[in-house]
Amino acid sequence: MSAPQTMLDKLWTAHEVLQREDGVSLLWVDRHLVHEGSHHAFAKIKERGLTVAEPDLTFAIVDHYAPTRGRSKIADPEISRMINTLRDNASGNSLRIYDLDDPRQGIVHVVGPEEGLTLPGLLINCGDSHTSTHGAFGALAFGIGATEVAHVLATQTVWQRKPKSMRITVEGKLGPGVSSKDIALGWIAKLGTDGAQGHAVEYAGTVIRGLSMEGRMTLCNLSIEGGARFGIIAPDETTFAYIQGRRFAPKVAAWEAVCEYWCGLSSDEDAHFDREVVLDAAEIAPTVTWGTSPEQALPITASLPEVSNVPLSEVEAVSAALEYMGLKSGQKLEGTVVDQVFIGSCTNGRIEDLRAAALVLKGRTSKIPGFVSPGSAQVKAQAEAEGLDRIFTDAGLGWVASGCSMCVGMNGDLVGEGKRCASSTNRNFKGRQGRGARTHLMSPAMVAAAAVTGALTDVRIFLEGRV
Repeated sequence: MSAPQTMLDKLWTAHEVLQREDGVSLLWVDRHLVHEGSHHAFAKIKERGLTVAEPDLTFAIVDHYAPTRGRSKIADPEISRMINTLRDNASGNSLRIYDLDDPRQGIVHVVGPEEGLTLPGLLINCGDSHTSTHGAFGALAFGIGATEVAHVLATQTVWQRKPKSMRITVEGKLGPGVSSKDIALGWIAKLGTDGAQGHAVEYAGTVIRGLSMEGRMTLCNLSIEGGARFGIIAPDETTFAYIQGRRFAPKVAAWEAVCEYWCGLSSDEDAHFDREVVLDAAEIAPTVTWGTSPEQALPITASLPEVSNVPLSEVEAVSAALEYMGLKSGQKLEGTVVDQVFIGSCTNGRIEDLRAAALVLKGRTSKIPGFVSPGSAQVKAQAEAEGLDRIFTDAGLGWVASGCSMCVGMNGDLVGEGKRCASSTNRNFKGRQGRGARTHLMSPAMVAAAAVTGALTDVRIFLEGRV
């Protein structure tokens, strides 16, 4: 009788072509997603006289440089060049491309699931660190570098060392205003940005089972910010309901057999994990980052750390973060004045995210400027059908096209130097949203609360009718 296996074990074994003497595995890749930043890899294979090995398994998506305004005539020549290069590479290799005028265009990690390209049991690669998003479906999904992207383009395989296994179990019940973004920021703050270093994180527990697919994608998306190689969640009825009927999903005739196979991907009951972490949902609150790393996060009701009280090994990092962010040790996080807001990204740009923000903004006015960039053209169309766009624009926020936008700023959407932004994105590093930009990460509902008050605010005061 074989030993009990984790989901990681099952997925890895299913894709392992061979293993070298040093323990590194050659893995078959089921889906390869490429974007404008993949141009280096295309150049590498072209130099060697190669073309894409599996065009039908490779999908090109315009997202990182996608303008959210003025798409018909792109003013910046560098942005135009990057997009045209992807078009040329897609055309030259017979790849399906989700271009700016495609009604299915969007951020790569939103489009994949929407289209049914993301399925349980697949191995998915992309030259983007937040590829871990797709793990929400029970897929083996991780970001790779330019050299690895070239290898996948040329061979449809990737060399990878199997990570250790880690399970984060969340039990109990989430309180009002607490989302999957707060679960993620909470565990990263508790364990640190290297807390899951060298591990694949499987999320489990009653709270995880209760999350929608949008919530699960947010959680897996942020796994890498805690040092994990990727995050995964076992597929279940919630997963199947989301996938069924999508463009590239299995057809009806094979549906029951496929679902039965997907159910078998779950970790065996007695499977061993190299590390186990259990979290109590009742202890998780709406959370906001205060520094320049995702681990520098606190409940909105907390005060910033006193430099005199932090461990000596952290004094330099804490002091530098407070200085960059223009904050003082010991001050209350709530009430910190914000200059602008942004709602969007592959972390929180889906329809559920927009609904949560609109719930707070409905009938209210934003005190500060900002805009909303839906994660895809399909999300944008659905939001408009539901009237969410009018709620945002009536509140005074901009409603723009889909793309990575202000999350990374490659398309020109930036936060001004020294300005403070309440953002639903995934990284708050120095300069991430523009030179000198000060980024506070939080859920879309918390961003909406900040917009209404002009400061970092506990969203629960709106949800519980206290204002």
